[in-house]
Amino acid sequence: MVNAFVSTERSKQMSLIRGKDTKPELLVRRLVHAMGFRYALHRRDLPGCPDLVFTGRNKIIFVHGCFWHRHMSARCGLSRLPKSRLDFWLPKLESNQIRDEKNKRKLQSLGWKILVVWECQLSHTEQLKNKLRRFLESGDARR
Repeated sequence: MVNAFVSTERSKQMSLIRGKDTKPELLVRRLVHAMGFRYALHRRDLPGCPDLVFTGRNKIIFVHGCFWHRHMSARCGLSRLPKSRLDFWLPKLESNQIRDEKNKRKLQSLGWKILVVWECQLSHTEQLKNKLRRFLESGDARR
């Protein structure tokens, strides 16, 4: 397969990919808000700058893109590796995974409970709603 972009065009395309306020993140935020839960966004004082932080519940939700965070589920078709420049992509994506795990361990040691929502899970809205509700209501003394 021929590369459709020259390197400068590819670089420009890649720079447009956002790290926050992505479509998957906005969808999760809408679902959680519609359920009546309130949250803080992108707390920079916490390891990994979590996407959604539920301070009173001591819970965090990360919304991960399957490609960028290497979703290793056999059912996920979005986490394929590129066919070219593996010498660049493999170390990059593996370092993302290592960083994610390190941040999760730090957060857990601080007493936070963590849920990772993967991009591929967004197409199953009802299952996702149930998963989010179970996570956010579990261990909640106010129920």
